[in-house]
Amino acid sequence: MEPFRRLVNCFVFLSAVWDVAHLLDGGTLFPRESSSREIKELNGLWDFRADVSHDRNLGFQQAWYKSRLAETGPVIDMPVPASYNDITQDPQLRDFIGWVWYEREVLVPSRWVSDEGTRVVLRVGSAHYYSVVWVNGIKMTEHEGGHLPFEAEIGDVLRKDPGVACRITIAVNNTLTLQTLPPGTIQHIDDPTRYPANYVVQNTNFDFFNYAGLHRPVLLYTTPKAYVDDITVLTSFVDNIGLISYQVSVLGSLNSTLKVTLSDKDGHSVASSTGPSGVLKVMDVSLWWPYLMHESPGYLYSMEVHMTTASEGSACEDVYALPVGIRTVQVTNTQFLINSKPFYFHGVNKHEDADIRGKGLDWPLIVKDFNLLKWLGANSFRTSHYPYAEEILQMADRHGIVVIDECPGVGIADIRSFGNASLSHHLVVMDELVRRDKNHASVVMWSVANEPAAEMPPAGFYFKTLIAHTKSLDVTRPVTFITASNFARDKGAPYVDVICVNSYFSWYSDPGHPEVIPYQLNTQFENWYRKYQKPIIQSEYGADVVPGMHTVSVPDLLCCSTFRVMFSTGQKQTFKNKKKLLSKVNRPVLVKISRSL
Repeated sequence: MEPFRRLVNCFVFLSAVWDVAHLLDGGTLFPRESSSREIKELNGLWDFRADVSHDRNLGFQQAWYKSRLAETGPVIDMPVPASYNDITQDPQLRDFIGWVWYEREVLVPSRWVSDEGTRVVLRVGSAHYYSVVWVNGIKMTEHEGGHLPFEAEIGDVLRKDPGVACRITIAVNNTLTLQTLPPGTIQHIDDPTRYPANYVVQNTNFDFFNYAGLHRPVLLYTTPKAYVDDITVLTSFVDNIGLISYQVSVLGSLNSTLKVTLSDKDGHSVASSTGPSGVLKVMDVSLWWPYLMHESPGYLYSMEVHMTTASEGSACEDVYALPVGIRTVQVTNTQFLINSKPFYFHGVNKHEDADIRGKGLDWPLIVKDFNLLKWLGANSFRTSHYPYAEEILQMADRHGIVVIDECPGVGIADIRSFGNASLSHHLVVMDELVRRDKNHASVVMWSVANEPAAEMPPAGFYFKTLIAHTKSLDVTRPVTFITASNFARDKGAPYVDVICVNSYFSWYSDPGHPEVIPYQLNTQFENWYRKYQKPIIQSEYGADVVPGMHTVSVPDLLCCSTFRVMFSTGQKQTFKNKKKLLSKVNRPVLVKISRSL
């Protein structure tokens, strides 16, 4: 009787979650081909031109989007996806600030254009930072913010002149202001005795290069006029029974019929349901486990949604398959639990940067990174300091690598970046991030910022509002931000579920003295836990090193390999001792994420 009672309670819980969740308007399902959907990738060489005019506005004044870009002036080849900064040998383009223009002509399959029952959608995986998109000279959409996808339906434009090639023009501006995310400031220096004319500097408060361009795939995809717009899943389990609560949004039809089928890795159907919402019950469930926590980590089911609808005597169908991992996440005041088992984050902070391609999506690098993660024995990473490509999260799902999913809220250091305009944009970014990543089993926690000036007076209201909003979008995952503030003065810390602390003892403070690490780390952990009674993550620590540089007479010399070994040994031994001690006294299981991969 007890297992049945727990099963009923779990059904009640999933229903309650839907009642309190703030369902987002519109979906951004990752494009997948099926019997009803096709994809045409537009990766490759695009025409490219930077607007080097004084105010960077010549392209709009002359309406470059109305004709072929090559007719407006000189263009160069630019690979997509890639950042444009390192592609040429031109230092002006490397540090360019302002509008750049991309263009490509595409031959669209005639059946896409002739069939008015087909939606044709243009999707941009990421463009940093502000983008405007035209098709055949007609404005389709604009989007603020890098790292997240946006799209527009373009079928009507194509059908206006079906004999003309589809000319796609995208203008991208990388300028950061106090209201962007991440924020920055533009400095105009008018000193002809020291600087060239019209000298402009982009100032930021983060320690990585502000790469810009079309960073992720650009593609066209199709759906029927009536189509599956969004899917949301919530998962749980009781004993050996897995539960998937789902909601499906359909657009273009008010009388569609839905069938949902769940298949295991071998393609065998294990559960099915009908209707736009329901609960799939999976017997002898295979849970999604993190790497090194189970012999079969990253187990994924496939949930196929089959929509049919009848309109004006003709039938229409759409099919979309979503990978689903069944797992739970819970935070107590002492532990982070995955599938009711304590989870110890042992991982890294990453970046998407690489030589030449900048932040451009690169499959060889992605696969290499995951091989490095496993080689290191890591089980997790944080997407420092912006959302990574969806393809990376899909890899994490398949390999059982746990992810702390961070928005681009890095460098919020000026009090003017805590204003209403900044907060409103930050809320929109979290909307887009949760909408995109909500169904990834690997994503176990949202991070809304990295090292903000959380001691400033407006920070309390700012993060209280931001975290509450994020929780309203997804009540199943904890929310945090990464702090470098003093534990007693951090105004945002009361609202997080997990304390994430960045500290660089013996590097930025007391540089060259690794003997202080155990004392300062212990004091740090005790102070934070005493005040907030929450689990703690050492989200950053580290020291730079010059490869091959060794010393014998001065082993604590900064940047030498010998110091790096001493530094790492001190950190890791302290983590190990603290973990053992606190586990014995039922205090927070400390977790650590190192500085970089």
